[in-house]
Amino acid sequence: MASSSGGGAAAGAAAANLNAVRETMDVLLEISRILNTGLDMETLSICVRLCEQGINPEALSSVIKELRKATEALKGKETGLAPWPSG
Repeated sequence: MASSSGGGAAAGAAAANLNAVRETMDVLLEISRILNTGLDMETLSICVRLCEQGINPEALSSVIKELRKATEALKGKETGLAPWPSG
């Protein structure tokens, strides 16, 4: 009879790997909060994946800063607009 213990070992290794990834992301999120980056878990996860794919972290940081500036500028324009006519 064939044993299925190989499958169990693979599943155990996958679970251990998943736990390690979660722990690493938790540590990165805590560092992010200490540094006051304003990144949430989803955004941080995307940034990590981009860096793993070879994106330059400094360039990524610059893009995030520019996007934040553009967002703030748009928010400023929205709050400076006159209200819609009520008629």
